[in-house]
Amino acid sequence: MANDTPRELTGDRAARKREAIVKAARTSFVRDGFDAGMDAIAAEAGVSKVTVYNHYGNKETLFIAVVGDALEEALAEAIAGTAERLSASDDLRSALKWTARAWVTSMTRPDMVALRHLVVSEVRRFPQLGVAWREHGPDRARPALAAAFRRLAEAGRLDMPDVDLAILQLYSLVLYPHLVHSAYGTTLDEDTTERLIDSGVDMFLGFYGYR
Repeated sequence: MANDTPRELTGDRAARKREAIVKAARTSFVRDGFDAGMDAIAAEAGVSKVTVYNHYGNKETLFIAVVGDALEEALAEAIAGTAERLSASDDLRSALKWTARAWVTSMTRPDMVALRHLVVSEVRRFPQLGVAWREHGPDRARPALAAAFRRLAEAGRLDMPDVDLAILQLYSLVLYPHLVHSAYGTTLDEDTTERLIDSGVDMFLGFYGYR
C-alpha cells in the first residue's frame, strides 16, 4: 500500500493531520523501533493508514519527518541562541561555552538518544536518515560558528586556517563524548560534563590562539 510519492496536501486541516501523524510516529518509533507498524501509527494519530501514506508516501519519508521535527524541537533554542551570542557578543569563550551546554542538554535527552540510536541502526538500509540527522542536528549551528570564526580570524584574533576542521574539532571536544557513551547505554555525570565543556572550549581557543 506504500506510495513513494506523497500527495501535495495543503491547508490547516492537512497541517493538523501531519502534526498528529508525526507526533504518533515519533512515539511509535521510539517505543518499537523502525519496525513500528503504519497501522499502529495511524491509530495513534487518529487517522486512517491511507491518510498516513497520502501525506508521507512511505515509512522512510515519515521517519525523516520525525527526525526533522524532533531535532527542531530539541535544538531550536540552542541554534537561535548560538547565532545571537556569536553575532552580538565579543566574548567568544563565553558564547562557545553557552553553545556547548545547550547542545549537550538538547542532544542527551532520552528521546533524542533513542532516535539517534534508531538512525544509526537503520542508516545502512536508508542512508537518507543519516543525511537528515546531520542536516537537522547541531550542524545547523555551523553557519553561525563559521561566520564568527572567520570574522575573528580576519580581525587577527584567531589563527584558524581551516574553519570547517575547527568546527568538527569543537564538536569532538564538547559533544561527541556524550554520543559515544550513549552508544554503550551510559551517560556522563553533570560534573564531568561541565569539566569537558570548560576545558574543551579552553583547549580549543588556546590551540587557535584566541586573543
